[in-house]
Amino acid sequence: MKLASLKSGREGAPVVVSRDLSRAVRVPHWPTLQAALDRWSEAEPELRALSAALEQGRATDALRFDPKASAAPLPRAYQWADGSAYVVHVELVRRSRGATLPPSFWTDPLMYQGGSANFLGPCDPIVVADEAWGIDFESEIAVVTDDVPIGVPPERAGAHIKLLMLLNDVSLRNLIPAELAKGFGFFQSKTWTSFSPVAVTQDELGDRWNGGSIDLPLITCLNGELFGRPNAREGMVFDFPRLIAHAAMTRPLVAGSIIGSGTVANDDRSAGSSCIAERRAIETIEHGAPKTPFLKFGDRVRIEMLDALGGSIFGAIDQTVLQYDTRLAL
Repeated sequence: MKLASLKSGREGAPVVVSRDLSRAVRVPHWPTLQAALDRWSEAEPELRALSAALEQGRATDALRFDPKASAAPLPRAYQWADGSAYVVHVELVRRSRGATLPPSFWTDPLMYQGGSANFLGPCDPIVVADEAWGIDFESEIAVVTDDVPIGVPPERAGAHIKLLMLLNDVSLRNLIPAELAKGFGFFQSKTWTSFSPVAVTQDELGDRWNGGSIDLPLITCLNGELFGRPNAREGMVFDFPRLIAHAAMTRPLVAGSIIGSGTVANDDRSAGSSCIAERRAIETIEHGAPKTPFLKFGDRVRIEMLDALGGSIFGAIDQTVLQYDTRLAL
C-alpha cells in the first residue's frame, strides 16, 4: 500500500496511491495521515480496501497522482529524529579532518532531534539565503512508527514500523562546526527536510525488506548526473529496530514519529555518495583537498529508489535550490 498527502492546509489531504504512482483516490474517513496513524488498527483495513479497489480499477473517483501537488506524506510530525546508521560515512568525514572515530560509535547510535514543524514536499524548492553556508543534500531512508513504549527492546521495536519513506535531510555544512563547538547540537545548520511523494507499507518492498533494512540502491542525481547509488543494506550498522529502540530508551514515541537512517553510505567507493560532504571527505583523504563544491542556486537534486523491474517505489524527491529573498522577512 502506498499513501500520500495532497497539499491542503497545514496537514495535507490523505490519498491512497496506485503501485505505479499514476493514480490516487482520496481517503474519506480519515482527515489526515496522522489521524490514520493515531488509530492504525482501525484505519489500515479501510486504506487497504481502497488500495485494492484502486489497483483493480473499481475506484470510480480516482484522480491522476501528481507529485508536484503533494506535500510530504506527513507535512508535519510530532517527532523527527535522525540517526547515523552508516558508520562508514561518519568515519570518512572525521578522517578527512584528522579525527579518529571513537569505538563507541560502532555500538551506540548517533541521533539528533530535528525540526518537524514544516517538512517540504518532494518537489518543493530548497530555499536558502546564502550559498556560503555550504548547502548540501543527504539522501536517506526513514520509517514511521505507531505508538512505541518507553524502553522497547530492538527485538520488539520492528513491530512498530508502519510506513517507510525516502528523505533529503538538507544540511548547511559551513554552519555546523561553530554549532557543534558549542556542545549543544544542530539547530541553524539543519534546515529543510523533504520526503518522497509516497510512504509505503513494508509489503511493498517484498523480499528486499528484512524487517530492518532495504536491500536496494538509493539513487541520487545532481543536475542530471549520477552522484551515488549505495546499497541501503550494506554498511547499515544499526538497523531500524535498533534505531527505534535507541530513540525510545528514555521516552515513549507517539504514533507518526519519524526515524531516519542517516546518510546512506557503503565501503565501496564505486557506489558513489549520498551527500557532497562525504565526496569532499574522500577527495581530501585521497588528494589532500576537496574539489566538489557544495550546492549552488539553480542546482537540482533527485533522490529515488527503484525496484527490480525499474519501477519507482517511493516516487522521486526532485528539488531545485533557490535563493531566499531576505527582504521578505523585513
